[in-house]
Amino acid sequence: MGMYLATHGVWRLLVLTIVAGLALVPAMGNADSSFYETPLFGVATAPDGSLIVADAGQGLVDADDGSLIASLPGVTDVAPMAGGGLWALTGIEPGPSTLYKVDGEGNAVHFADILGFEAKRNPHPAEIDSNAFDVADLGGGEALVAEAGGNDLLKVNKHGKVKLVAVLPDELVSTANAKSLAGCPDPPSPDLVEICELPDMMPAEPVATSVTIGPDGAYYVGELKGFPAPTGESKVWRIEPNARNAKCGHSPLCSVVFDGFTSVIDLTFGPDGRLYVAQIDDASWFAVEAAQEGLDVMAGGSVHACDLATQGCEEVISGLPILTSIAFRNDGSLWGSIWSLVPGMGDVVQLAP
Repeated sequence: MGMYLATHGVWRLLVLTIVAGLALVPAMGNADSSFYETPLFGVATAPDGSLIVADAGQGLVDADDGSLIASLPGVTDVAPMAGGGLWALTGIEPGPSTLYKVDGEGNAVHFADILGFEAKRNPHPAEIDSNAFDVADLGGGEALVAEAGGNDLLKVNKHGKVKLVAVLPDELVSTANAKSLAGCPDPPSPDLVEICELPDMMPAEPVATSVTIGPDGAYYVGELKGFPAPTGESKVWRIEPNARNAKCGHSPLCSVVFDGFTSVIDLTFGPDGRLYVAQIDDASWFAVEAAQEGLDVMAGGSVHACDLATQGCEEVISGLPILTSIAFRNDGSLWGSIWSLVPGMGDVVQLAP
């Protein structure tokens, strides 16, 4: 069974041999898991109320009836465009990081070369790597792209030209969580021994996994935090819409609005105006990866609602196995993709109310 997880800011293919035993949350209006080939990533609500899933195994899928909207293997996210049509991103094999426009007939037309921009510019001082992971519509034929491989936020204008909005910074973090999950000082697998030999602190790449536009017009970007997968270190950044080539951590146009999360995987604003933050697993993404070594350490993912005015956040749902995306439907219900990286188990379910 295949799954994609982040390490040093890169999403790589692993083989999951054992899935930790987590009870599925009660959910209403579940889709049929047989619809999907997995891995499942982005979920979005179309203007007509339908729920569209980015299923990297096949393409864009209607979560209500399982119909294939567009064949696009490697797809990582989808977003409705103002005026009609869809944005779709590919960011994992078999295709390179690319932004597409999808018309009403399901035709996907290449619009912007995200990998090409990374190869040419490489804004984050690391190896050239591209994993276009999340897209948001800006209107006027423009889009924002969160680059999990490049650790940055990009803007694509109406002519398909890619521009750098902001680069997220690395951070020195504790290795304690990775060591704990690996079972140090005596890990059960020799493959985990090197984790026990890590220093107490090491730099981690931010891994930009999500972008959404706030009611204030600002761009909100969530970071996963790469290896060593610390807990409580993932941030949500607020970036001014006029930012260009901003270096977060230094530029006044880019600031941390919420902190203390673990492995942020998606963001969306709810009908109540609050920012909803999804974590793939409360013990970090590495807890999911550790399942391949037979370690039952997953805690389940969670969703947190954050008030921009008060700066307060509250957990609204927890215990979600391998949560990768969330979306509100037009009726105000919250939906999410769970077991998203496990073939035969990935599903899209109603989380609340």
